Amino acid sequence: MGKVTGFLEIDRQEQRYEPASDRVRHYHEFTIPLTEPEVKNQAARCMDCGIPYCHGDTGCPVHNQIPDWNDLVYQDDWEEASRNLHSTNNFPEFTGRICPAPCEEACTLNLEDTPVAIKTVEQAIADKAIRGGWVRPQIAEKKTGKKIAIVGAGPAGLAAAQQLARVGHDVHVYEREPKPGGLLRYGIPDFKMEKGHIDFRQAQMEAEGVIFHFGENIGVTRQFSDLQANHDAVLLCGGSEFPRHPGCEGTEYAGVHYAMPYLVQQNRRNGGEPVTDEPILASGKNVVVIGGGDTASDCVGTAFRQGAVSVTQLDIRPRPPEKEDKLTSWPNWAVKMRTSSSQAEGANREFQAGTVEIVADERGHVSGVKCARVGTDRQPIEGSDFILPAELVLMAIGFAHPIHEGMLEQLGARLDKRGNLFADTFSYKTTVDGVYAAGDMRRGQSLVVWAIREGRQAARAIDLDLMGETALPR
Repeated sequence: MGKVTGFLEIDRQEQRYEPASDRVRHYHEFTIPLTEPEVKNQAARCMDCGIPYCHGDTGCPVHNQIPDWNDLVYQDDWEEASRNLHSTNNFPEFTGRICPAPCEEACTLNLEDTPVAIKTVEQAIADKAIRGGWVRPQIAEKKTGKKIAIVGAGPAGLAAAQQLARVGHDVHVYEREPKPGGLLRYGIPDFKMEKGHIDFRQAQMEAEGVIFHFGENIGVTRQFSDLQANHDAVLLCGGSEFPRHPGCEGTEYAGVHYAMPYLVQQNRRNGGEPVTDEPILASGKNVVVIGGGDTASDCVGTAFRQGAVSVTQLDIRPRPPEKEDKLTSWPNWAVKMRTSSSQAEGANREFQAGTVEIVADERGHVSGVKCARVGTDRQPIEGSDFILPAELVLMAIGFAHPIHEGMLEQLGARLDKRGNLFADTFSYKTTVDGVYAAGDMRRGQSLVVWAIREGRQAARAIDLDLMGETALPR
């Protein structure tokens, strides 16, 4: 906890944003950090609540010891706070920026709608630690002689690789893209998280002995059997990339795209990488985004920065209540009206809007989206049709399962009923001997904090299997 009476004396304060009119002109992060005294005040609000739901499974999948490092910040012991934070989370500067902060939903003070600004404090600790040079490579004192392959350099793969390298294993990460990060780098826009944070961790991990192999699409550029033959264990962290289809006609028209190719293109431009596919740009267009989640919101913010004339976001769900019923939802994630920074930049939001059909002009280029209001069964209500003009339509309704072609076909392991790679949450073993799975490839589309947790736990399971004992935390 922080100050005993802090939650009574100090108001909640969050990071501020640059004005929307300014931030849509660039792709950089636009949050305005709190000063150190302001961060200390927010940490001081952490109360002696008895049961800190914030760092249980409900609030924090990696089990950050939130009350502990809040108190350390309040006591002005930032370096110890950094050590504490890094003991449970390999990349707190990532989660401090892009995690939706279920810990704050679970905070006892959220019963009064004034939770501790946990995410703000976490980012402040991580950033200060990196600036201060406190985050250094942790090089293993001795090598085990075991060689491990990790497929995928997203947050699950990176967390697992770092943990395994630190206990002396020879770790090789195979990544399809030219740089690490997975969707952290290529899916999440730079205005939410600039990619220098990933570059810093890459350098740290390489100093710890992790070897990255880029441009390796396992199952295509290299047979999966090669990994099995040359490594003592293989961990699959390839993510969940097969997009969900909106279930309407017209998706084949020009100007209709899935969200991820659109976001990846812009991130490649920002990172100075070549864009080889036909450019997908919102400049001067009316844009319709199908989907109500985070990926859809990322499309909204990117479209505004590209110069869209208008952006409309379609959400098939009913408009949520402005305020949740605390007694039925807390400490779990509540369904309530939330407005992202991208939506606040001027998006039109349509709720209970089902996509009936995408329409095109005589040239076969999208010209609009035919929608209808839907009932509680999500079926169109007769006579409620309306058409939104659109020259660009982005489909962002999530991901169904990992890509099966290539690596998973060659692996031949069991899949679960949703098409994800089957493995339990203790051993993380697939049904193929010596092969493990973690992150979205195992659990399905999820949060970065869950990916980090699964990577860490899978690393522990692998170390235990190879060595018969382990010092890695669960």
